[in-house]
Amino acid sequence: MRETSVRRTVAAGVATIALLLAVGWMLPRWLQFLATMAFANGVVTLGIVLLMRGGVVSFGQGMVFAVGGYAAALGSNRLGITDALLLVPAGGLIAALVAAPFAPLLARYRGIFFAMLTLALSMVLYGVLVKSSTLGGSDGFNVARPTIAGQAISNAASGFAMYALAVVVTGVLAIACAVYFASVRGLVSLAVRENELRVEYLGGSVRRVMAGNFVAAAFLGGTGGALAALSLGHIEPEFSYWTRSGEFVFAAILAGHHGVIATFVASLLLEIVRSFSNLYFPNTWQLALGVFLLVVIRFLPRGIGSLWLDRRDRDAPAAGAQAEELQSQAPARNGTTLPGGAA
Repeated sequence: MRETSVRRTVAAGVATIALLLAVGWMLPRWLQFLATMAFANGVVTLGIVLLMRGGVVSFGQGMVFAVGGYAAALGSNRLGITDALLLVPAGGLIAALVAAPFAPLLARYRGIFFAMLTLALSMVLYGVLVKSSTLGGSDGFNVARPTIAGQAISNAASGFAMYALAVVVTGVLAIACAVYFASVRGLVSLAVRENELRVEYLGGSVRRVMAGNFVAAAFLGGTGGALAALSLGHIEPEFSYWTRSGEFVFAAILAGHHGVIATFVASLLLEIVRSFSNLYFPNTWQLALGVFLLVVIRFLPRGIGSLWLDRRDRDAPAAGAQAEELQSQAPARNGTTLPGGAA
């Protein structure tokens, strides 16, 4: 990726973070919490999008989500580490360490085999957490309110404080993922999705790329789990249940694998639809979510990200044609004929 493109991506990301912080200050508390959970879930979904770019889908992202959440909760309650700036990255790091031994095995599989193996890992962890009385069993346990940079958070400021933390953390990770997606290694993932054999012939290691993507997705999932646990103030085995993993896949399909922004837009839309469906249709809110997904698949089969991707693809030929027209109208220099133009 060119240095100018990296700078442009970082600048756009920093500006977006600043804008979200300014907007969040004016939001009501209930909407701040909803957006906080959307950002936390969006980070986990971003891990699935990272895997989708390589042609696989994880139905076990709930495993690393739960590992990150429990790591942050135990660090706060048992080890006395109260600073969220330490607990959140620690949750992501521990989740990556837990997932790393499975990465070489899972890198060998594709399609339904990869999906079912990741789902099995998630459900094994769920069973362990439910039976573990030291971790609260099926009820889980409460998590103490964290501090931020050593500063205690009051009740009145807790909503915006956790929102700001989620915006900054997810913003930094989103910028990193955007840079990675446009890098050589990130583009190799797309090549693996299209033709693994050709990537091997060109000297690339498909298994190494897929294993690295799995560990990176685990870090993202653990970070999102830590954010969610600290924001909710509670952790429970349901974090690792298959329905939670299905929600992340739901959001990834809704977003598509074309970019980073679409992932968080999809997560926010999912949280809004789920909240209002649960409010107005408490017994059939899953039906409302299903209908919403069917509508999106019908009209946006490549996800929300295809909205600006298609527009960019349409604008590119128009810009090229305009450049050729300007070139043809340019005067000849030194009696030579310009490409496409007259002497």
